[in-house]
Amino acid sequence: MSFRLLSEPMLSRSPIDRAEELRRDDAALAAGWPTARLLRVDSQGRVPVEDGRVALVPAVDTADSPPGDAVFLGIVDDHHVWAVAVSALAGEVTDLRSFGDVLTESSAGLVVTAVALLNWHRSAAFSARDGSPTVLSSAGWSRTSTLTGHEEWPRSDPAIIVLVHDGADRVLLARQPMWPERRMSVLAGFVEAGESLETCVGREVGEEVGLDVSEITYLGSQPWPFPRSVMIGFAARADAAQPLSFNDGEIAEARWFTRDEVRTALAAGDWSASEDAPLLLPGSISIARAMLESWAALQS
Repeated sequence: MSFRLLSEPMLSRSPIDRAEELRRDDAALAAGWPTARLLRVDSQGRVPVEDGRVALVPAVDTADSPPGDAVFLGIVDDHHVWAVAVSALAGEVTDLRSFGDVLTESSAGLVVTAVALLNWHRSAAFSARDGSPTVLSSAGWSRTSTLTGHEEWPRSDPAIIVLVHDGADRVLLARQPMWPERRMSVLAGFVEAGESLETCVGREVGEEVGLDVSEITYLGSQPWPFPRSVMIGFAARADAAQPLSFNDGEIAEARWFTRDEVRTALAAGDWSASEDAPLLLPGSISIARAMLESWAALQS
């Protein structure tokens, strides 16, 4: 049994022009500042929202020129867009986990990029090479050591996410210990040093639920800025008769579900749906949702 994603994951659809060629062009960035828009992000990754859209403010309302702690996100509708970290926000605020499914593709793309970049800046104040303080450079797309001038760039941590099926009508879903009962998803884990993506799929499934997998196939990917990952989706086949064993403590429970059970859960909503539902699945911003929807659409 093989399948592909029926739609591109939501957080991968960003139409933003990142305008990489402008990041070191101080004159061009300054010229674009009078009509630029600014996205404010608090320490919890939340942004202001109005009518289901990210609320951007005129950049010149906050400063006469790009401040040293702002990051250039790119160009949307002929306007430069920047982001800046703030300590607090007033009014309605949201984050990608709780409100991402109603944001436009442009809005979601801006928030994903801003949150990932600002998370990196918070943890990269000192050079990983020489320990000296670093400052923002390249319009927020790098940091430079104040001692040696060594430049460092944002890091994305690769993680696999895998839908394990039995080759027929069942899929394996699992719950992490911190999740409430009935909230389940597919398996995931970070890629280790020196490891291929396919090897990681096999290792993570074995460590988390004790199953051997085969027929590993790539499905798609999406950014996941919690704090700065990229999720790489796969499908893999396992024998449903093989006993489950939770070997690394990351899984509280796991079991096989039929396609009809998954279809019912998808129709009921997501993790925020009624607590009476026997199975609650991830929301639309997660690639896990796209993977499950695509698998559930197969004909038995």
